[in-house]
Amino acid sequence: MTDATEVRALTQELLAAHPPATTDRTDFLKARFDAGLAWVHYPVGLGGLGAPRSLQAVVDAELAAAGAPDNDPRRIGIGLGMAAPTILRFGTDEQKQSLLRPLWVGEEVWCQLFSEPGAGSDLAALGTRAVRDGDEWVVDGQKVWTSSAHVARWAILIARTDPALPKHRGITYFVCDMTDPGVEVRPLRQITGEAEFNEVFLTGVRIPDSRRLGPVGEGWKVAQTTLMNERVSIGGSRIPREGGMIGPVAATWRERPELRTHDLHQRLLDLWVEAEVARLAGERLRQQLVAGQPGPEGSGMKLAFARLNQEISGLEVELRGAEGLLYDDWTMRRPELVDFTGRDAGYRYLRSKGNSIEGGTSEVLLNIVAERVLGLPSEPRSDKDIAWKDLAR
Repeated sequence: MTDATEVRALTQELLAAHPPATTDRTDFLKARFDAGLAWVHYPVGLGGLGAPRSLQAVVDAELAAAGAPDNDPRRIGIGLGMAAPTILRFGTDEQKQSLLRPLWVGEEVWCQLFSEPGAGSDLAALGTRAVRDGDEWVVDGQKVWTSSAHVARWAILIARTDPALPKHRGITYFVCDMTDPGVEVRPLRQITGEAEFNEVFLTGVRIPDSRRLGPVGEGWKVAQTTLMNERVSIGGSRIPREGGMIGPVAATWRERPELRTHDLHQRLLDLWVEAEVARLAGERLRQQLVAGQPGPEGSGMKLAFARLNQEISGLEVELRGAEGLLYDDWTMRRPELVDFTGRDAGYRYLRSKGNSIEGGTSEVLLNIVAERVLGLPSEPRSDKDIAWKDLAR
């Protein structure tokens, strides 16, 4: 299936059989998945057609014109952008069949149990343990900065299964049921007043070996697929011109001439151009994905995303003057989605502070760009070949 005409015809058949105006939203999404129009580059039977990724734009345009519902990608972004490509590459046939359809339809939300309070930005130093017990693994540890854990059914989890090996080698990757006994989710209130992040405590959680992704001890390799896709999904998402943070600032500039100064004008022009360059670079990155798996270039996009968001939101607060210091609502909430650009200028300014931490700290991403994109020598790492159990902590 490589022809746009055929894909367009299949989309029209879907719309004729399941008119969006009269079909239940979830039923329509299930029918779309079963027709292979969820993500066309996925295999037949898993929501795709085995077609080039570029043909997805044909499907999306036809469905948008017909007023068809989407699967609320912001709410299920972790599942779509991180869990799904990892399951597709490393999952068993049974895992793919059982997990991908409810994930894409949005029936089940996913979260990511990677970061830990004791490991910092050195993810491979994680200490959560998974011990084999027959056909199950018993997991104990703590994870942190877990977006949407309070609404998630499933989690992608990495845990240490062999502490006698160096830190990158003794890790295994699992799918964790967040409803299992021993999983405790606690809110982490952020500077915005919300608690979209959580800390997750795992106490004697039993995970069947059938929910392991990839070989035992190869979890770091599996996690790299997740992390590369995560950075693409954060920094390389498709947005229109003046989408994202730059849009509200440009709108304020046009609508509020009394706020303008020459200095602010120059800074807005610079950031507008940078935002547009980043948008076009993201489009090029997505075109490269047509040829295969994401590479380290996604780290550069995520770096640009974080820096631009922080600089643009700072300019917006300054442009608005005294009213930019106002904040609409400090009420403690636990939102169901991550919203980088919502609410008012004060929210955008505060929320953007987390962009240089989440999805890989900017410092770590700079190292990745230096070593894997620019080809510069790696930094000396004295702990690379030392057993994890012997590392100073």
